Amino acid sequence: MNSRGGSGLPSWVFEERLVRVQQTMAERDVDIVMLSVGHDLPYLTGYHAMPLERLTMLVVPREGTATLVIPRLEEPRVTPHPTVFATVPWNETDDPIALTAKLAKGARRVALGDQSWARFLVELLPLMPNVEWVRAVDVVGPLRRVKTADEVAALQRAGAAADRVAAQLHAGAIPLIGRTEAQVSADISQRLLDEGHDVVNFAIVAAGDNAASPHHHPGDRVIRAGEIVLCDFGGTMADYCSDITRCVYLGEPAPEVRDAYAVLKEAQAASVASAVIGATCESVDATARDIIAAAGYGEYFVHRTGHGIGMEAHEDPYIVSGNTERLVAGHAFSIEPGIYIPGKFGMRLEDIVVATTNGPLPMTAVSHDLFVLA
Repeated sequence: MNSRGGSGLPSWVFEERLVRVQQTMAERDVDIVMLSVGHDLPYLTGYHAMPLERLTMLVVPREGTATLVIPRLEEPRVTPHPTVFATVPWNETDDPIALTAKLAKGARRVALGDQSWARFLVELLPLMPNVEWVRAVDVVGPLRRVKTADEVAALQRAGAAADRVAAQLHAGAIPLIGRTEAQVSADISQRLLDEGHDVVNFAIVAAGDNAASPHHHPGDRVIRAGEIVLCDFGGTMADYCSDITRCVYLGEPAPEVRDAYAVLKEAQAASVASAVIGATCESVDATARDIIAAAGYGEYFVHRTGHGIGMEAHEDPYIVSGNTERLVAGHAFSIEPGIYIPGKFGMRLEDIVVATTNGPLPMTAVSHDLFVLA
């Protein structure tokens, strides 16, 4: 993201995206799309709105250019794309809700972005009493989830940067024993930045029995010899996200740890291989889950197998039981089965994968082995 709050993409990219959104609006009988904070806004404009109490709202009509209602003090951060959207800056004494409602005058069906603050919707309701409100994710979401070649390349660059940090972990270049989980998390975060990420989204470091908590928050627990260390980290690089999980063991792993990890590795590889065009999301989940369950660890795999990824760390499509959506070329998602035994240990193995006509394409390639570090 550049200093003006834009992505640096040329206007024609946003023009094409706007046309596709408007085509979908026509198909779904949506008159207006309204987008505030969240990633649908930068997808269409290149501008990342700050989550302020001051309203920012992109108003997209079914035909013609969109209009960005924005606080005047934020306008300098916007990279202009006049063929895509006009800018309506508002002053501190203006009423941005009224401005937004006026732009949507006559609309019967309005799609509102999922991340829009409820306070703005509550204030819009009395000014737009005859409107049917629907979710904008049903309009923009299907377009965002299918990545273009340029978006896949951006995911590959972010993945390669995360891969380099994971390789440092495997090589023992990131000190572990005697440091707290929080210290290691900070170290990994800095390394992600050093490798080119703009923002660190998370850096989970969980040692020993803490690794049995899938979303453990790294704290002051000191990492010791003789235990597993789970590291799940990722960030945003040029607007697209990375996400990887690898585990190391500090000393000689107990047989039960080695056995469980062998099952996990098999399940993750099989799930990746199954993620071909036409496969349902739930079938990719089942591939990993069935292997883990057959080995007796089914009750210890407590989350979905994966989530979509792109401009957001978590987005559609979700690799989970009950999701019958079929994979198409350009779908990007994580494959991250885990085994978590409370009070003992936990482990997870994760790659980002893109469905392509040539088969599943991983964004990360560093070894999937359980590395043993002295």
